[in-house]
Amino acid sequence: MVPHVKDIVNSLNMDAPFSLAEPWDNVGLLIGNPDQKVTSILIGLDPTNSLIDEALVLGANTVITHHPVIFQPLPSINTANPSGKLLEKALAHKIAIIGCHTNLDSAVDGVSDILGALLGLTGLTPLLPTDERNDVGTGLGRIGSFSTPVAAAVFMKKILKVLNLRSVQVAGNIPETITTVAVCGGSGSDLASEALARGADVYLSSEIKHSTAIWAVENNFCIIDGTHFATEQPSVSLLAKKLSRAGSSQNWNIAIRQSETERHPFALIDKNYKNKE
Repeated sequence: MVPHVKDIVNSLNMDAPFSLAEPWDNVGLLIGNPDQKVTSILIGLDPTNSLIDEALVLGANTVITHHPVIFQPLPSINTANPSGKLLEKALAHKIAIIGCHTNLDSAVDGVSDILGALLGLTGLTPLLPTDERNDVGTGLGRIGSFSTPVAAAVFMKKILKVLNLRSVQVAGNIPETITTVAVCGGSGSDLASEALARGADVYLSSEIKHSTAIWAVENNFCIIDGTHFATEQPSVSLLAKKLSRAGSSQNWNIAIRQSETERHPFALIDKNYKNKE
């Protein structure tokens, strides 16, 4: 069968309930017609013009991104600007765009779960459990342990491989051996104190504030900033896996692809940098 956009939305809501999203967030079907038939799906981390262009090349009329294409109320839509151009392009080509953001952060088997699993952590539980809900296992961040302690050098090598980075910023001293690790894909500076209180040897997240880094040094706690893109990029494959599983059970006759054009927005520049000629 060929699913409709609303079928994709319903499937995502089953795996990562939109009710788990933070109050300030904007998730679900953000652009498009819920009754439109889906030709194929393209999944990416960020809603960008290049992602929509990729969808057009692939013939995908449904795009799913972790970060929402419409985050705050729009006072105007200027189609001369990149954001306005994206909306115009999506609407003109009838491309539905679905956001699966903090609901996927808090859901069971969510963003931080896959990050922790890739690092080899077991026994993962929410770092900050969801308040006043009966959803067992939901919440922001995750904390887990290695079956046997891991040496610092081995741990850092693993992090760089999982994040596909050449380097990371570290606040505080890396312990000689590491057993318990807290992680939070995306911006998680505010959960650093919770990670320490829960007994983590190291906390991996991103967008760590200067004041939080100073706090880590003062408290002899190790925080690693793995960048927002790198710590959340695994969520793209996670969404693809969830939808592929749903598609198989419901006999969806569509292709589900992950973006091959998305790149880390930051580049490392050192003292040997030279202008391109």
